[in-house]
Amino acid sequence: MTPWPHADLTVLDFLTFDWLCLNEVLERPIYKDHDEQGIRLMIDQVSQILAQEFSANTRVGDLNEPYQNAQGEVITAPFLKQAINSVREAGLFVTGFSADEGGLGLPMTVHMTLQGLMMGANIGAAAFGMLTMGNAKLIQTFGTSAQIKAFAEPAIKGDFMGTMCLSEPQAGSSLADITTKAVFECDHELGAQYRLFGSKMWISAGDHDLCRHITHLVLAKIPNHEGRVEASTKSISLFIVPKIIGDGTRNDVSVSGLNHKMGYRTTPNCYMNFGAGDHLVDDRAGAVGYLIGQPGQGLMQMFLMMNEARISVGLGAAMLSWRGFHEAKAYAATRLQGRLIGGAANELVSIDQHSDVKRQLLIGQALSEGGLALCLFGASLLEDEFTHPDPVKKEEAKALLALLIPLIKTFPSEMGQEALSQAIQTCAGAGYTRDMIIEQLYRDNRLNPIHEGTTGIQGLDLVMRKIKKEGLTSYEMLRKRIEATLSEASSEFPDEVLWLRRAWERLDEAAHQISQTEPTLAAAHATAFLMAMGHGVVGWIWLWQMVSETKLARAKPHINISGLQRQRVGRAFLILELPRIESWLFGLLEGLDPTL
Repeated sequence: MTPWPHADLTVLDFLTFDWLCLNEVLERPIYKDHDEQGIRLMIDQVSQILAQEFSANTRVGDLNEPYQNAQGEVITAPFLKQAINSVREAGLFVTGFSADEGGLGLPMTVHMTLQGLMMGANIGAAAFGMLTMGNAKLIQTFGTSAQIKAFAEPAIKGDFMGTMCLSEPQAGSSLADITTKAVFECDHELGAQYRLFGSKMWISAGDHDLCRHITHLVLAKIPNHEGRVEASTKSISLFIVPKIIGDGTRNDVSVSGLNHKMGYRTTPNCYMNFGAGDHLVDDRAGAVGYLIGQPGQGLMQMFLMMNEARISVGLGAAMLSWRGFHEAKAYAATRLQGRLIGGAANELVSIDQHSDVKRQLLIGQALSEGGLALCLFGASLLEDEFTHPDPVKKEEAKALLALLIPLIKTFPSEMGQEALSQAIQTCAGAGYTRDMIIEQLYRDNRLNPIHEGTTGIQGLDLVMRKIKKEGLTSYEMLRKRIEATLSEASSEFPDEVLWLRRAWERLDEAAHQISQTEPTLAAAHATAFLMAMGHGVVGWIWLWQMVSETKLARAKPHINISGLQRQRVGRAFLILELPRIESWLFGLLEGLDPTL
């Protein structure tokens, strides 16, 4: 059984074991308790649970949006509690934690594969676990032993759930402008205790009926000696604000309303109030919170956890678009319409035999599976950053991942939307109806180019920080890897190597030019450069997969690998998608200002 209808897990198996060489990672001492057979069995078992509990209820969650009852409590879709319990009991919420922390201690690529399957099956339901894991991991990383015991360990056990509270009604990405303040109250065994006052907006899973205990991680500012909060990121601190404090009292945290979203409807999205006096603690207003680390470290703490979060966003987008591709492929194989050009006049054919539908399906597959491979490559870099036995390889992985994170978050998010558009187009009128799941996937995915940093912010990160500020060292490191693949592929794929090399020569020219361009103009071209580089990297990843598939065919001639189609789909990406790089780079290379 697959995690959702028509899913093909052979591609995932190829990407993890054959392309990214998972067996070599499993030889590291930290993974001595895991082997290839056990991981494959785990993926199979997880797929069955997801099919029964998550995928079967994808539409149910969309049609039964969360709501507030008369008491202001947030009520979720009726299937969720059982579904969440099922995946929690299977260990899916703790795949990213070590055995010592109470988790399964899996390699990062396996962890991300399992999370991706969960998101593809029902991304709205999966969000609860993703948020809780991120919350607990941050507390594990930066919290005191008392904070870890009180908040992280219960989350890992499945007793608590968690959120991240950053944005405010007047301050989305511009966190320097948040106004939520934290006033010191006393020293406490859980850390310095503060009272928080302010509002947070767009808080996913900010409140719900799935468990009693919800732990909020809240960015707030400690007033200066004059009692004012400063408009600066340096004044931001991070606080643990539990919904229920230690003695069982309800904290002064409330939901003033729910945001009604285009998609992703299974997860409640809340307007949160902290310290509004809705639930007095000791007869006083103010939400009780405990400082993590030192004052002023809040943004640094949040962003140190951002790499994995942004990989997860990209992975969710890739999985949604991949599911959409499979739905369209299955429909096209059974929908009879039209006749082949030059074929018999009375012979109807399935639409997947028509040239333009073949093109649509190839674009959908190339974009979705290209994004999926990019995310798993990012996961492998994160793995090497922390567990590779060679210190030099560790540092190289860290630098390369930092460069690629904006691409990993953006390419699947933006191109996944295009892939889903192609899936709708393949199914034509049927795809545009609610009778097919593709239209919901399209709506669900539209959030991914927005959260954890919009596409524009990712472009600024790549251009202004990773290239202009930090220089081209990491870029050149990436280019060496690409050139190695080009050299290896030159004899068997000469045309593809030529096309990709030409594209990267233009990207090289653009990278050097943007590194020297005046900041305002560079910022104007940042998103276009991000999109171009994303296509360049995914083009390389497709060629790399083509080489790996060839090696696999030679090493294991008894295995039928025809279903992988790495060479066919990879070539399609290079033909149909790679030329877009030139148009994205045109204005930059001509020295034009696109904002005039």
